[in-house]
Amino acid sequence: MKMNEGVEWAMHSCVNLSWLPGQAVTAKHLAAFYDLPTAYLNKQLQALTRAGILSSVSGPKGGFQLARDPRKISLLDIVVAIDGADDAFRCTEILRVGPGADPKADYRKVCEISQAMRAAELTYRRELAGQTIAAVAERVVQNYPDAPDNTRHRFANLKS
Repeated sequence: MKMNEGVEWAMHSCVNLSWLPGQAVTAKHLAAFYDLPTAYLNKQLQALTRAGILSSVSGPKGGFQLARDPRKISLLDIVVAIDGADDAFRCTEILRVGPGADPKADYRKVCEISQAMRAAELTYRRELAGQTIAAVAERVVQNYPDAPDNTRHRFANLKS
């Protein structure tokens, strides 16, 4: 399974915004932080806004900020906002045309491959749902104690 690179960008942006509570940051500045293309990052930020993860602030001090407490934003929320809610594996029921096929069977439910893939998907989703932006930000601080202050300083010094 391959995730859209915008998922990574969105997660990093949310962690950075968690260290700037109440402060709106433009897409241009969020993109400049990691030398990302502004237009493409802006699309990801808009998707997060539609999902209620970010809010968009208009005006000269406008930009994006977290719309919810970072303890209430899971990594799964971000993945779904960027990549959609569809399962990574889609059973097309190829067994329906194989030898000994039962036309009445729902192979999504009886196929061992379909069941194994569904179980793996649920584990993956549970793991992402159990991790929040706040928890990730806390782990960053444990490993890099200066990260929040460095982030605030860097945003404060970016040119408009």
